[in-house]
Amino acid sequence: MAGAIGATASCVFCNIATKSNSNTTILHSDDKVVAFQDINPSAFRHYLVVPVEHIPTVKDLQRKTEDHSLVSHMLDVGKMLLLRDAPHSKQYRFGFHQPPMNSVNHLHLHCFALPYTPRWRYIKYLSFGPLGFIEAEKFLEKIKP
Repeated sequence: MAGAIGATASCVFCNIATKSNSNTTILHSDDKVVAFQDINPSAFRHYLVVPVEHIPTVKDLQRKTEDHSLVSHMLDVGKMLLLRDAPHSKQYRFGFHQPPMNSVNHLHLHCFALPYTPRWRYIKYLSFGPLGFIEAEKFLEKIKP
């Protein structure tokens, strides 16, 4: 996967996706996405699913079949991992930060098996309309071709 489309040497998630960063344990990898644990988890389980291709933010996705398919695949991978690793969790949550609230300029899906730890961390994942956090299912509807 080295030399992934649009990979940026300075992007931490590109380095993880192209296996340039050997410190990160990969939970899932395929030709489209890579998944790993968040380095600063906000929940009982907190995983990130990132595309191998460098896509800066949700604002770079459009109502196109390939964009919808990518986000849908990201969500499927996140659900599969949480069901595997936290099967007894009563609540899961999946979503994206929207600019300017995103911390890394490489698209990444947050996948949570709740509860939040510590509980106050939920604040980082509140929705504020066009700002803040957008649920993955809601975003999929927004970019449906």
